[in-house]
Amino acid sequence: MAGFDFYWTEIDGVCVIEPHFLGDERGGFMESYNHEAFAEAGIPNVFVQENQAFSHRGVLRGLHFQKAHPQAKLLRVLKGEVFDAVVDLRPRSSTYGMWFGVTLSEHNRKQLFVPKGFAHGYLVLSDTAEILYKCDDFYHPEDEGGLLWNDPDVGIEWPAIPTEEMILNARDKSFPTLKE
Repeated sequence: MAGFDFYWTEIDGVCVIEPHFLGDERGGFMESYNHEAFAEAGIPNVFVQENQAFSHRGVLRGLHFQKAHPQAKLLRVLKGEVFDAVVDLRPRSSTYGMWFGVTLSEHNRKQLFVPKGFAHGYLVLSDTAEILYKCDDFYHPEDEGGLLWNDPDVGIEWPAIPTEEMILNARDKSFPTLKE
């Protein structure tokens, strides 16, 4: 029988989900999302948009967030491996400014739930990666904000890929720090 294990992190609202995988000589099956099971576990969000991104080794996307239209996200990797990181931007939160990171891959099948009010980004660790994520609000390009990926006050411990091998677009390189 399919199902899920939910692991709530030290940052309020952030959860790592491990779907149960059923495999045999024919291949395998897993339920990747079930609204009732997620709601019972404390994730009642209704997702209205699903996005798929493709990147190659060393690409760092983020740290992004929506300002007036914040989005909760449910992320998983279909192919490859990424290090996924989130930063709590909720000013009244007891974990404001804290970060959490987890490796998501096609092999570990882990998913990450990120509530509204977080900056989010990921670094591709495999040759290529394909990421799928659901959002509980629509994307508004004019509403996007960002946090500097290597803000020293946040201190995300990105995996050991030499900085010169990391690929970021100009916008992601110029985001402000949390203090700014």
